[in-house]
Amino acid sequence: MYARRELRVRVLEALERIVKQFRTREELYPLRVPVEPVAFDDVLEQALGDGWRAFDPGALRSRTLLHLDWDDGSAWELWVIVLPSGLKLFCDSGEEESRILASGGRNLGEESDRLLLQLLAESAGSHFGIEMSGGAPSRVRSSIADRTFLTDTFVDLFEGTSVETHIREQFAAGARAASRMETSDGRDFRGEVEAWLERVLG
Repeated sequence: MYARRELRVRVLEALERIVKQFRTREELYPLRVPVEPVAFDDVLEQALGDGWRAFDPGALRSRTLLHLDWDDGSAWELWVIVLPSGLKLFCDSGEEESRILASGGRNLGEESDRLLLQLLAESAGSHFGIEMSGGAPSRVRSSIADRTFLTDTFVDLFEGTSVETHIREQFAAGARAASRMETSDGRDFRGEVEAWLERVLG
């Protein structure tokens, strides 16, 4: 027990040092970002040396903002660490690695969570050095219960991408019957995202 706690403390101390190097940009304020996403493995190796592989970064997780699953078994997760100083770190995990994307201000509650999701969606991940790809997720989980906000987030994230085409194709017949429109271009994409989210949100 003591050994695990000591490892955790060393990793948290390393994270506190690293985030001091993050910088803000006008369009991201008050969030701060590294020059490029920081690989969690690098942080663990720096903090723990040869034993870094035995430490699971998920043990530091405070909550999950988004968890997306696809039918092919792949998954992507956006999650939060709250450091002892109160500063929040926003991290993501995919099939190959976990990364630190940004830090948020202290005592901002859910406000910085929402800002992070909004900026990520509007930029398709580019503000944080990541690229969103793949078709529409088949399952979605989120710690944010506001369905309107989540719908806005996914509309911004998917619009103009192959995922929009995928969702439109999924709901083409139902949307035509409901709206009496003949072409997919005339349909309300937000309505289709609402229907998709109703089906996949866990």
